[in-house]
Amino acid sequence: MKNEVIEGVIQGNEKGYAFLIPTNPEYEDFFIPHSDLKGAMHKDVVLAKATYGKGERTTACVLKILERGLKEVVGTYSSTRTGGFVIPDDKKYSTDIYVPMGVGLKAKTGDKVVCKIISYPHRKSPEGIIKEILGKQNQTSAELKSILRAYNLVEIYPKNAIDYSSNINQPTTDDLVGRVDFTNLTTMTIDGDDSRDFDDAISIQILDNDNYLLGVHIADVSHYVKSGDVIDCEALKRATSVYFPHTVLPMLPEKLCNDVCSLKEGEVRLTLSCMITVDKHGNVVNSEICKSFIKSKARMTYNNVQAILDGDKQLCIQYRDILDDIFLFNELADILISHRETSGYIDLDVKESSISIQSDGSIKVGITPRDKAHRIIEEFMILANVCVAKFTFNNQLPAIYRIHERPDEEKYKYFLTFLKGLGINVGYKEELETKDYQSILNRAKNNSAFSVINRVMLRSMQKAKYSPIQKGHFGLGEFDYLHFTSPIRRYPDLFVHRVIKDFMDKGKDFVYKKYSSVTKNVANRSSEMERNVMEAERAVDDYFKMLYISDFVGEEFEGVISGVTSFGLFVELANGIEGLVKLETLDGDDYQFDNQNYLLANKKNKYRLGQNVLIKVAGINQTEKRAEFILIKNLQNNS
Repeated sequence: MKNEVIEGVIQGNEKGYAFLIPTNPEYEDFFIPHSDLKGAMHKDVVLAKATYGKGERTTACVLKILERGLKEVVGTYSSTRTGGFVIPDDKKYSTDIYVPMGVGLKAKTGDKVVCKIISYPHRKSPEGIIKEILGKQNQTSAELKSILRAYNLVEIYPKNAIDYSSNINQPTTDDLVGRVDFTNLTTMTIDGDDSRDFDDAISIQILDNDNYLLGVHIADVSHYVKSGDVIDCEALKRATSVYFPHTVLPMLPEKLCNDVCSLKEGEVRLTLSCMITVDKHGNVVNSEICKSFIKSKARMTYNNVQAILDGDKQLCIQYRDILDDIFLFNELADILISHRETSGYIDLDVKESSISIQSDGSIKVGITPRDKAHRIIEEFMILANVCVAKFTFNNQLPAIYRIHERPDEEKYKYFLTFLKGLGINVGYKEELETKDYQSILNRAKNNSAFSVINRVMLRSMQKAKYSPIQKGHFGLGEFDYLHFTSPIRRYPDLFVHRVIKDFMDKGKDFVYKKYSSVTKNVANRSSEMERNVMEAERAVDDYFKMLYISDFVGEEFEGVISGVTSFGLFVELANGIEGLVKLETLDGDDYQFDNQNYLLANKKNKYRLGQNVLIKVAGINQTEKRAEFILIKNLQNNS
């Protein structure tokens, strides 16, 4: 490998060094010292030479910059006598941007700005101009805008797309021709209290042989959004809706996502239905996909469904017309869960924070519930996605699959080492299967570090992504899987709908001619935007969590050590808020960091993942958007 020339993307680090992420996925990442970057910066596409061979540290040296990755940088402006500098928010971009005097917008020290880079002088800071002033540093509106700009997220839908959508009307009699009429079925939507776009409805019947007939009815967005039209082009650019605590950036114009396509109670809506026959043991006997239309009988919420299952008498009376269906949903979900547990799947229990902004502007942070009402919808949507994936795969149709490949071997070994440190000895298995990971969770259920074990297990696995090639879904233990159930908010689902409908109407040859050449690009774009949006959503969540915890400075809370680093400990509170306990604030000195065992220790103290501790909120770090804690007490022994 030594002296081999490799193309890749630079991933910067605030300390000045960087990593090369090779374009060829068969190569591992390369470390690049600052002196060997040769002016390359975060996200630049470069050619680099491998400088060390196999068995030594995989290091590289940049030979040529092929393309600059960042054309604009979001950051904080600081003025000088000869102009000013923009300090990037993204710490991976470790170089300040010089702004000459007299060019672009005139910013003041402390302004949050968008800076357009105009040149890259040799061995000097890049030069730029101020393109937009977002507001003052630490001002909530400015900080939130900064996150949107940093991730290139667009708040406003283009006027031409909105104008185009204004001409789209409610379904007419002509639209119903050639569709199966399911308006006689008791269909209902089950969503969150604040949801406005309803893209899935469910129905259930008991057949003569006591099998269940589950109907999963999905909004037929593809009837209104045609391939290549102005809405479609904008939808593909966005690829997914973005959900922040304070706002939503929809993939589709509001008239479509909240009105014409939304499966509103009492309104006739066009759907693509997956009718699935399931026996008493959870086996799929048959499944059929058809173009259809429904009229939802009820707009249910997770809270109300859960309350009904828990025996709320008032709600049982209020919803007596659909009560039997709700209990049948619950019954079938139990069967499906039991069947999946037998077949093997990973039932991770990772806490996710729920952040809401109250009417008075205050912030509320809790844990997103994963109760039975949520599990019902989760199980039914997974089942529909599996059935549709089998349909596209068996018919050899071009499709976008949701794949989740087996864990990386090195991360898997690290995970086993971590478990050993907690007293859970699991032997290395060369042919790792889904059920092996679930077996670990079953063994660890009574361990005090169970929540952290879930988190570390998740980190050990690869990220799910979209692909035109079916490679299976490790986490679900399914070979056939794709996304079909959310075309209002995910572009791959919309794409799959089009493929299926065109196959039904025009045959396989037409489908191949129309879609096979674009499937890979759509899959890559969808994966890219999904990662981008997830990072943006995490950044916004962290900002609101920071604002929330700032009201509790000086107060004490119990938490669990969720991260161990050479510079301190991360501790997670019961509501999912995480803060840093800096190394220098820990009792004693001479701490040694063992990254294989996730351990920070000196002669007196040992701190490892999963330990329960008592902390005090010391303050917040505005730059890092996180809380800072002081360790008060280790609630577990140091053995």
